[in-house]
Order: sequence, then C-alpha cells, then structure tokens
Amino acid sequence: MSRLPPSPEPPMHDQFSDPALARALLPHAFDKRDGAHDEAHLLRVWRNALKIQAGEGGDLRILLAATLLHDCIWVDKASPERPRASRMAAEKAREVLAALDWDGAEIDRVAHAIEAHSYSAAIPPETLEARILQDADRLDAMGFIGVARCLWLAGARGAVICHATDPAAAGRPLDDAAHALDHFQTKLLGLGDGLTTATGRRLAETRAARLRAFYDGLLEELG
Repeated sequence: MSRLPPSPEPPMHDQFSDPALARALLPHAFDKRDGAHDEAHLLRVWRNALKIQAGEGGDLRILLAATLLHDCIWVDKASPERPRASRMAAEKAREVLAALDWDGAEIDRVAHAIEAHSYSAAIPPETLEARILQDADRLDAMGFIGVARCLWLAGARGAVICHATDPAAAGRPLDDAAHALDHFQTKLLGLGDGLTTATGRRLAETRAARLRAFYDGLLEELG
C-alpha cells in the first residue's frame, strides 16, 4: 500500500497572530542559534504569551514584536557581557523596527519588554507586555522543556549532569557551570516565585511541580 506524501509544513511566520509582521521580523530574530534558543523556542514563548495575554490583556502587536526579537543578540552564558545581552537585543530591535517605520513610542515599549525579559539583567518589567514576555520566557525554562533545555545547554558547554559524589551540593558550593543539576538550585526551582502575572503564576504551578519531581527523582536514583 503506497503512502501519501507528507503534507507540506506551514511556513513559520504563519504560526503567529500577524504573519506579515512575523515574516518581516523572523530574519532578524537571531544572530546565532543554539538548541535552546531557536525558532522552536520563539514559538513556545509566543504560545505562552498568548495564554497569558488571554487572561491579562495587552497589545498583541507589541508582544509579538518583542517575542520575535527578544533573543536577537546571542551572548554566551559564561561571558561577562551576558547581563547586557537583553539590552543589546533591545537596541538591535530599535533599529529593526525603525527601519519598518514603527512609531517611536511603540518601539520604546517593545525595547523595554525585550530588555526586561532577561533573568540575568534583573530589570523590573514596567509595562504589561514586559511582564507577559518575562513570564512567557521563564515558563519555557520550567517543566519538561526546562529540563531538556538545561541538559542541552550543559552538554553544549561541556558540563556534566551532576557532581559525582555530592549531586545535591550538601557539602560543597553550587557550581552550575560545571554541573547541570546545580542549575536547578541556583535558578530553575525558584523561577515560578518570580512570575509577575496571575495567569503566568497559574501556568507555572504544573511546570514547577514537574521540575521538582525530576530533580527529586534523579537524586533518588543517584542514591
């Protein structure tokens, strides 16, 4: 029995609420990709943002532009410039949107959402769209996808899964540059506490439980 040829996949820009805007911005979305920051990440963050926006409100055009450009500058996590990455991305976004004749006030709103989304930048989100993007991006670092991203990034930089004799860091300083499991304590397990929208916090409950279950389960297996 012959198989039908697979249906063509819809273009990436058609996955977003404004395909024309997505088509214009996607070529600027990355200067470098990695397995945790790619088009699939953008789409996941966008879907998170839509869920939050449905409950909280907010300007979808501003939110879409900020989502598509929030990782447009790549800086290695080990670089001392890492805390400036979101500010650098915001400046690039300003240039991209200005070339598309966006209004200056709208550009400011997109740029602020981008610079405030970053965990390492520690910039408080002052607008609803900034709060939504920050929560949507952090949700993608939680749950099963958060586990997958954490382990991928650890492997990419040459880290190991865990310390050989003290995986829970009971008697040593945490070092998440060397041990993927340490990153759960330094960041991932506390992400849900920092979400700023009610809808985001609700969505985070299940994902936070999944992170904790993985962490505790792995420690149990390690003995």
